[in-house]
Amino acid sequence: MSSLQVGLAVAGGLILGGVIAYNTWNARRNEPRQAQPDEAPVAAGETRIEPAIEGAMATAERIEPSFDAAASLQPLGPLPTPEKRPRLDALIDVIAPIALDGRVVSGDALLAALPVTRRVGSKPFAVEGQNEQSGEWEYPVAGQRYTALQAGVQLANRTGALNEIEYSEFVMKTQQYADTVGGAPEFTEMLHEVARARELDQFAGQHDAQLGFTLRARATAWSPGFIQQQAARLGFVAGVIPGRMVLPSREPGLPPVLDLSFDPRAALSEDPAHSAIKEVTLNLDVPQVLRQEQPFAQLRDAAFALAEAMNGVITDDAGHALQPAMIDTIGADLERLYDTLEAHDLAAGSAQARRLFS
Repeated sequence: MSSLQVGLAVAGGLILGGVIAYNTWNARRNEPRQAQPDEAPVAAGETRIEPAIEGAMATAERIEPSFDAAASLQPLGPLPTPEKRPRLDALIDVIAPIALDGRVVSGDALLAALPVTRRVGSKPFAVEGQNEQSGEWEYPVAGQRYTALQAGVQLANRTGALNEIEYSEFVMKTQQYADTVGGAPEFTEMLHEVARARELDQFAGQHDAQLGFTLRARATAWSPGFIQQQAARLGFVAGVIPGRMVLPSREPGLPPVLDLSFDPRAALSEDPAHSAIKEVTLNLDVPQVLRQEQPFAQLRDAAFALAEAMNGVITDDAGHALQPAMIDTIGADLERLYDTLEAHDLAAGSAQARRLFS
């Protein structure tokens, strides 16, 4: 073999090796970022103790099994208080009193008579009774007794205003319920309630706000595990829907303050570690969250923290980068919205607002 052939063979080998190295580097560069194990920091002056196997069995104290369940279980903390059903409110509901002619009806009978479907069209339908002992209006409870009844249907929600057909359905459903429990309902004029529903729906449409920031990867994509790890460090927990995490409210039973979502197909893939995600969305449903939770500040801080940790850029829905000054302007507009809702007795996070903007 001539020296020329040897040189060409060497050059070809170098080129092939370079191509393989480049492709390997490029593949590693484009591989989604993975979650890393969190290591507990070691305090100053503290010596890290590495796990050891040799001699461990000899020095470990033997723990005999115990059949005392009370001793083996850790004490439970206070259980969360279940959320109470929102009461009917004349501000956002049509309410029809049901006279009982002085009779007292058990909660068991009221519950048994409830219709299978608790909706009228797209609006929630509810029945309340006045408790004989407390005098409070409440959703019927088994074992309690009630001296008066009322049925109601919501005037508006995010699907629109109560219309004539829905009002007629409400009348029929309430009449059937009243006949079952032996009561006599009294209804307000349909045209008046429908007009009131349209007015409320118009106000809700003008003052509804659902904010969203999109976080896009600058270069390397993210794996679902990496996103979940970074969000968990900010207090987010896994949601019921795949590809969704939520930041819980400090008040038990209330909706989450924020939610973070990404492509659910990536979370459900057979190999999530190699699912490449280029963007996640942070959402705030303004009327659903109490103002004192400072949800917009939490939204802004979470977006900045994730952008820094994940090497991403914050954009709006159209893909335009959002600068801190623009985000602060949104916050100022939001404060005015809070004031307007409170002035109309529909403060953000209140039971009335959560029902109207749902």
